[in-house]
Amino acid sequence: MSNQDSFIDEVTEEVKRDRLYGLMRRYGWIPVVVVLGIVGGTAYREYNRAAEQAAAESFGDSILTALEVEEIPARISALSEISTGDSDEKAVLEMLIAAEEGVDGDDAAAIARLQSVANDTTVPNIYRQIASYKALSRASDVLSLDERKAGFESLAVAGQPLRVLAEEQLALIEIESGDAEAAMKRLRALISDAEASAGLRRRATQLIVALGGSVDAG
Repeated sequence: MSNQDSFIDEVTEEVKRDRLYGLMRRYGWIPVVVVLGIVGGTAYREYNRAAEQAAAESFGDSILTALEVEEIPARISALSEISTGDSDEKAVLEMLIAAEEGVDGDDAAAIARLQSVANDTTVPNIYRQIASYKALSRASDVLSLDERKAGFESLAVAGQPLRVLAEEQLALIEIESGDAEAAMKRLRALISDAEASAGLRRRATQLIVALGGSVDAG
């Protein structure tokens, strides 16, 4: 009985091995494909990451090279010839060109370019807000007081990244329109605003003093 049981066990093990080998021959390609997929996916991600980094470095180098040009018109031309890879790069480049146009005395062109960025829905919101803020800050000779006020009010909404800076500009517009009391009230609020920087609080304090007021509303 012992020999018979041993023989049966050996046969059973042999059958199990045959089945296992059969399954491996039939489905063994699956783990191979999985491994190749993991390796290939990792390699593709690394390639993309390296390509994106190289493109970003090339974009940055092109900007630095263009900014080294001495004559402003030639500098603007050099910046305008730089190719961009995405909306982020396009927005940054357009704002740099607008800054150079402003330095060159062409505020109308700078404002138009900045407003174009601000109105471009493909550009990330933060760049659109920055472009709008810069355009409004330059537009004292182009837009009316009410138009600039409306523009800054749209940026001074709670939760917006440039809210406190827009509030400062609104205070300046109120001073420009002769409403010193409203300006000082806004400036006092900025001084106690947790989001305001130390520099902004200092400027607000200086403006209040210049207006003949006191930081303490009482």
